[in-house]
Amino acid sequence: AMGGDEKVARHRARGKLDARARIDRLCDDGSFREIGSISGSARYGANGTIEALSPANFIFGRARIDGRDVVVTADDFTVRGGAADASIRGKTVIALKQAIEYRMPLVQLIDGTGGGGSIKMFLKDPRTYIPETPSWELIVDGMGEIPMVSLALGPCAGLGAGRGGASHYSVMGKELSQVFVAGPPVAIAIGEDVSKEELGGWEIQARNGTVDDVVDTEADAFKAAKRFLSYLPSSVHELPPVAEPEDDPNRKEESLLSIVPKDGKTPYKPQKIIEASVDKGSFFEIGRQWGRGIVTGLARIDGHPVGIMAGNPFFLDGAWTADVCEKVIRHMDLCSTFHLPVVHFVDCAGFAVGVRHETAGVTRKGVRAMAAVYQATVPVCAVVIRKAYGLAGSAMMNPTRAKWRYCWPSGNWGSLPMAGGIEAAFRKELAETDDRDALLASLYKKFEAMEDPFRTAEAFFAEEIIDPRETRPLLVDFVHHARRRLDPGRTAFGPRP
Repeated sequence: AMGGDEKVARHRARGKLDARARIDRLCDDGSFREIGSISGSARYGANGTIEALSPANFIFGRARIDGRDVVVTADDFTVRGGAADASIRGKTVIALKQAIEYRMPLVQLIDGTGGGGSIKMFLKDPRTYIPETPSWELIVDGMGEIPMVSLALGPCAGLGAGRGGASHYSVMGKELSQVFVAGPPVAIAIGEDVSKEELGGWEIQARNGTVDDVVDTEADAFKAAKRFLSYLPSSVHELPPVAEPEDDPNRKEESLLSIVPKDGKTPYKPQKIIEASVDKGSFFEIGRQWGRGIVTGLARIDGHPVGIMAGNPFFLDGAWTADVCEKVIRHMDLCSTFHLPVVHFVDCAGFAVGVRHETAGVTRKGVRAMAAVYQATVPVCAVVIRKAYGLAGSAMMNPTRAKWRYCWPSGNWGSLPMAGGIEAAFRKELAETDDRDALLASLYKKFEAMEDPFRTAEAFFAEEIIDPRETRPLLVDFVHHARRRLDPGRTAFGPRP
């Protein structure tokens, strides 16, 4: 009965599914086997018989999603708004232990505080306590063992927000959910009179990377969770599942010949290159709203799951800002943890320059991103589409390992762009000449010739320059070889939440 007919009806009137309906919609028909179904707080009569039961508001059990065994948890908002003082701590711990020890993905349907509870709880037990989070060590350990997915389906505060952030993939619904450390009543105490949406709505949390994706409906959230899991193994002790190929491995897209503008400046959509290179319809973009200088996601190439990164010249010419660096770290950690080879379509103008970016910590976050790339335990294939400048441009792969790299004829690389360095390097000569424009034009002509990517390949500094139409067949070759390098098991370090 959850919180009772009245509260369940009120919850549904807001356009939301109740906790048990959510489980039914997410899981394969009839597969959910609940654990702790009668846990809660009972009221007993004088003769010791149960007169009423207030159920725990944390529901969990084993189920199947697309035929795969999983552990599913759901917060019941109709019982004290999902507050921790209406739940039973042991259920959270057992859910995590079953998922980790028996190597099953964990899907969390979050709706409520999940922590903190209410001040009224002190009326029953009139003492405070030093806070602990007994399940947190399991969450941290679990992130290095099993896929953990969180769907924010209502207001998520305290531990509820923390659980959402400590997962490999998190989703929230537009106007359906909010995520914050503490809600508006607490914000008032520091002088901020804001609504739930103003404090922790999707426009804040999806654009700062707290959550990975945003959807319109609960049904869309369930679809996103299923699709994300389809690329990953059930645990790090398996390799990612290879699907039956449904696309020609030798497909060559004519559009790739003209997709990159020849002026070297006009942006293009990297998603089009990705979609032309991977199996048709398989690209699943993650984190579209934040770190927009790079596109990340999952895809299949000849049925093999891979991680995807691609520079996005529509945002600061693909320069790595502080949030781009955070996005690179998160994605490389995900791919290393679950043994996904990475295809990196490189177009990077370097680290973002200027006071705003230095204030945001681009230097520190930049070297952390480079470390994540260098520490990756999976094969990486870099396809250099256009720019690769400076430190950030060098972080396309770990070059100390056997390189798997292809370059397009549109490639342009170096420690800094020629155009930016010519006037600085020849400042004295340009100041003293009688015809500055003529000298500058001759210098540009001379140095632009040196930028020809074939000169780099001539010295074997670029391993191979390819016809862009050959990209997909060469990536098919890569994933088959990469499979031989993948070893199941836990990596030396888990992902950084």
